[in-house]
Amino acid sequence: MATIGLDRLFYSKITEAADGTETYATPVSLAQAIKADLSVELAEATLYANDGVVAVVKEFKSGTLSLGIDDIGITASEDLTGAKIDTNKVLISTSEDGGSPVAIGFRAMKANGKYRYFWLYKVKFGIPATNLQTKGDSITFSTPTIEGTVMRRNKLDDQGKHPWKAEVNEDDTGVSAATISGWYTQVYEPIFTVEGGA
Repeated sequence: MATIGLDRLFYSKITEAADGTETYATPVSLAQAIKADLSVELAEATLYANDGVVAVVKEFKSGTLSLGIDDIGITASEDLTGAKIDTNKVLISTSEDGGSPVAIGFRAMKANGKYRYFWLYKVKFGIPATNLQTKGDSITFSTPTIEGTVMRRNKLDDQGKHPWKAEVNEDDTGVSAATISGWYTQVYEPIFTVEGGA
């Protein structure tokens, strides 16, 4: 179903263990969401035999997330881009900056008034683009855009795979109310029930 809205943009700082597996901090609000564009790049391979295609493999390679927001703020800038806040509370960006990856969560309103919820498990952002313009005869809002690379996480799920995104529609059959109400209290962890047991 088509979506008609976007809101509740959150991020969660990631701590990586010595083996590279991630743990997530409590999510915090990032900014007022204006736009989110997610594009995905796939690694593809085609196997030919007996004069035809016998196998095609398409796997997630990486993605690009472009967020249009109202204002990133200095704390989120520090967390996402690696810029530092000095003693006078001035945000200082240097050529050596490189933020740590974070998890990004948001929701999109569907045409029926229900929501589709998302977590992107590992996104590394660059420096936000700034668009400034002098005030003329009419008022034009200038808002920042920040772009990040979406990666799979190192932490395996219950099936031994590396997830990169979690997505759920609140009105899908069998979706628990607790899953939706707890979406922003922590980054969603995949749960797979083994047949014949838990």
